[in-house]
Amino acid sequence: MYSDQTGGLRGVRRYVLVTDDRRFERETGLELLVETARLWRSLGHHDHDGEFHIDGVTGPDEYSALADDNVYTNLMAQRNLSAAADAANRYPEEARGLGVDDEETAAWRDAAATMHIPYDGRLGVHPQSHNFTNYDEWDFEATKPDDYPLLLSASYFDLYRKQVVKQADLVLAMHWRGDAFTPEQKARNFAYYERLTVRDSSLSACTQAIIATEVGHLELAHDYIGEAALMDVRDLAHNTRDGVHLASLAGAWLAVVAGLGGLRDHDEVLAFAPRLPERISRLRFSILWRGLRLQVTAGPGDATYALRNGDGTARMRLRHYDEVLTVATGSPVTRPIPPLPSPIEPVTQPPGRSPRRRTHLSD
Repeated sequence: MYSDQTGGLRGVRRYVLVTDDRRFERETGLELLVETARLWRSLGHHDHDGEFHIDGVTGPDEYSALADDNVYTNLMAQRNLSAAADAANRYPEEARGLGVDDEETAAWRDAAATMHIPYDGRLGVHPQSHNFTNYDEWDFEATKPDDYPLLLSASYFDLYRKQVVKQADLVLAMHWRGDAFTPEQKARNFAYYERLTVRDSSLSACTQAIIATEVGHLELAHDYIGEAALMDVRDLAHNTRDGVHLASLAGAWLAVVAGLGGLRDHDEVLAFAPRLPERISRLRFSILWRGLRLQVTAGPGDATYALRNGDGTARMRLRHYDEVLTVATGSPVTRPIPPLPSPIEPVTQPPGRSPRRRTHLSD
């Protein structure tokens, strides 16, 4: 099973969270959540110690297949199971119409609460799937520049047995389920997977940019944003003749807003942690949240939040780093951006696979 099935959950949750469209949740979203929760519950199993496992899936990284307990998959399934149980509780009559009873929702909650999330205590990192960090590492030194993308020069039999990552996998988990990792774990995980990720997929750079910003590698994030945005304009993968990379272009927006803007919604409250690399002097973007348009403007030292519509009674609650703010129409709020944490965990990429250095904005 390919874990992109988790996209439906993200879509339902995010749409309802952003719009507060409870009619959609009741009439359409509930059924989507229920049926996907049933899928995950049927695919997984409890072991003798009571932990819940999902085996034989392919996570976001296409150089690893049929893995057990993929961290991204398990964390997203965990959220799906909990969200389905919560939605069934909010709409009991509609849930009964779908055949949901208390026993089934209890089973979903139990699976979510006992979901196994692999962790390698020896290395202090999360393996992207069970046993991944015990695999032999790919011989990057012996890999020639013309061998990339590896899928055209190496057999999948070799790729599947080695520590080599086509596109961000565990790093993607740290974006969409960042609430499941500590800041220290994020920094160590990012450093570990940077040296294994070859970005043979255009879908990787945007996610790497987001987490690079969060853990303090601002210039590297800028490099990855440039790669995501210019994938087709500069034909960076030498295959634009076969079709454009629209997902990479969309990813560039994510890299800017979720990366440099630090947008998150893990606890269903808008949260921002903006931070800019040295060659970007200002970032401004707007998002629509429950009918209100919030404009975020970030500079090197501070960030300003302003509501651009709504009457005088309009209010929006959000978080700037660890501070909870309430923004009103006509009353922007400005807060300082805290200094970068130190020390910053050093990172490297596989030989020859570093992103092109951004030297100026038009580069």
